[in-house]
Amino acid sequence: MPRRQYGAPEQVDAKRLGDYLEVMTKAAFQSGMSWDVVNAKWPGFQEAFDGFDAERVAEYTPEDIDRLAADTRIIRNVRKIEATVRNAQTLCALAAEHGGDFRAYLQSHGDFESTVKDLRKRFSFLGDFGAYYFLYVVKEPVPDYHEFRASRGQHP
Repeated sequence: MPRRQYGAPEQVDAKRLGDYLEVMTKAAFQSGMSWDVVNAKWPGFQEAFDGFDAERVAEYTPEDIDRLAADTRIIRNVRKIEATVRNAQTLCALAAEHGGDFRAYLQSHGDFESTVKDLRKRFSFLGDFGAYYFLYVVKEPVPDYHEFRASRGQHP
């Protein structure tokens, strides 16, 4: 069966922390999964994670994680659910450090490679390709996708 070809993902105007958290969470859950499966379940993710209200998700308890791990509307990967909570906490902390503006944090690195390196260090389940996807979708500057893949030893 031939591989399905995807175009560029739809970009969003990230206006609240939750917008960043949603894009980051989608990147994390797509890692190692079929995009079709993640996209089909995404409305359930939005409901289960309280509309990706970052401050609310950052306060999730172990009981909330157990509830999500049993929720059939989402992909029930406990490690990625826990990562979403940690990522929400990190998003909130970085926004606070940058005057309440997460975009200011993203733009504080000076270049794409430095931004990707810091994102990978601070956030769980965000590798090179997930970071590229995240930055592209939230309209941060990224290199050409084919050049990016080639720089990572992947065929364009």
